[in-house]
Amino acid sequence: MYDALPVATVRTQVTVPLRFPDGYATTARLFSFHGLVDAREHLAFGLGDWAGSLDRSAAGGPAPLVRPHSECLTGDVFGSQRCDCGPQLREAVERIADTGGFLLYLRQEGRGIGLYAKLDAYALQDAGLDTFEANVALGHREDERDYSAAAQMLATLGVDRITLLSNNPEKTEQLSRLGVTVTEVVPTGVFLSPANADYLAAKASRAARASDLPFVS
Repeated sequence: MYDALPVATVRTQVTVPLRFPDGYATTARLFSFHGLVDAREHLAFGLGDWAGSLDRSAAGGPAPLVRPHSECLTGDVFGSQRCDCGPQLREAVERIADTGGFLLYLRQEGRGIGLYAKLDAYALQDAGLDTFEANVALGHREDERDYSAAAQMLATLGVDRITLLSNNPEKTEQLSRLGVTVTEVVPTGVFLSPANADYLAAKASRAARASDLPFVS
């Protein structure tokens, strides 16, 4: 498996205590890498009994819980209400820590178009386009993320099968094509607010994601 991808190696690993604004705290083992195909500074967070999750998986037990989470400076760091990224990150860390597994923090801001372009897309959304239309109007694809580096990271960490924490079928499709065995898909929560209702509705209708969204006018 992973035969089509070059081999990556662990560059550094270090233990980091984490604390979120709501007081939730846990400890993560952070991994950085050499040899990732896109040369970006992606990180893997080993959470909970991540080592035990690998042993249990190798013995035929449940696969480690894994969330590939794309960087969102505005949501993850500053609590922007225009998206659901920050709450999804917070939820993922706790759920993975409870069961053992990995959060892959991928430097793919704005669904891969970059921070400045994402803010340009926000301006177009304010003028009436949805989140996908705005990316296309700027000359980008609706979603430019590529999960090849994520597959490399998993291979380097010895993860050959995963329980995927995601509402995005594209992650399942790409990772499966890249040789990752997705044994189960576990949906994330839906974090709806008046500020992100249109954004979530666009994701549900245009990207075949979780569609059970309560409507906010």
